Amino acid sequence: MSYVRSIVFAVLFYGWSTLLSPLYVPLMLLPRRGFWFMAWVWVRSCIAIANATVGIRCEIRGSENLPDGAFIVASKHQSAWDTLIYNVVFEDCAYVLKRELFWFPFFGWFLWRVGMIGIDRAGGATALKRMVRETRECLAQGRKIIIFPQGTRTVPGVKRAYLPGVAALYGQCDVPVVPVALNSGMFWPRRTFVKRSGTIVLELLPPIMPGLSRREFAAQLEERIETATRRIEVEAADRYGIELENVPDPAAEAAP
Repeated sequence: MSYVRSIVFAVLFYGWSTLLSPLYVPLMLLPRRGFWFMAWVWVRSCIAIANATVGIRCEIRGSENLPDGAFIVASKHQSAWDTLIYNVVFEDCAYVLKRELFWFPFFGWFLWRVGMIGIDRAGGATALKRMVRETRECLAQGRKIIIFPQGTRTVPGVKRAYLPGVAALYGQCDVPVVPVALNSGMFWPRRTFVKRSGTIVLELLPPIMPGLSRREFAAQLEERIETATRRIEVEAADRYGIELENVPDPAAEAAP
C-alpha cells in the first residue's frame, strides 16, 4: 500500500512541479518578495500533496524557544522535506545551499531568484567570506537563515561530521543560533522511492547566544541537535513500529 501511495505522490508532485515551472519563469520579473510568495504557494501545495497521498504530517515543537529579532537556524538534515518546510515555518527565509543548484533549469533559477545563499564548497576562505557577507545582508533585511551544519542529508542514526561553516556564521554575525532536531528521514528517506505515513517532528531547541568560542559553540550545537534527534527518532520508532538498528535509546544511554 505504501508503494502505491508513493507512486501517486510522485505523479502528483513531479507532474504539478513540471506544469508550474514554465509558468513561473515570467514571474521571475516580479520583485523578489513577490516571487518568493509564488514559490511559497508551490511549497505549500507540495506539502499538501505529501499529506494527502502518503499521509506525511508535521508537528512543530519548541516555538517558544525562538528569540526575538534576527537569528540563524542550524538544522539536522535527513530528507528533501527539510528543504521545503522552513519556507512555511519562517516567512521569507534564506537557505544556505551549494551554488551548483543554481545551475539547474527552472528549480535552480527559482532558488536564485528568491535570494538563497549559494556557496562554492571548493572555494575555501573566499567562499566562506562571501557566505558570511551574504548572510549578514539577509539578516539585515529581516530574513531568517537556514543552514544544515552537516552539509548534506544523513540517514537516521548515522553520525556525520559537522562542517565549520555554521561556526563561522556564529562567530561573525553576532546573532543567536537556534539548533533544530527532526526525524523526517524516517518518513521521507533520502534516495528511497517509498514514503512512510506518519508525523514528522521538528523540534526548535533553545538558542545558543553569541559570545562562545567557535569550539565551544560547535560542541554545544552538535550535542544539542544529536541528543534531541536521537530522542525523537526513538519516539517515532516506538510509535510507528519502525526498526532503527543504528539509533540508540537515549534513556538506555543515560542508565548507569
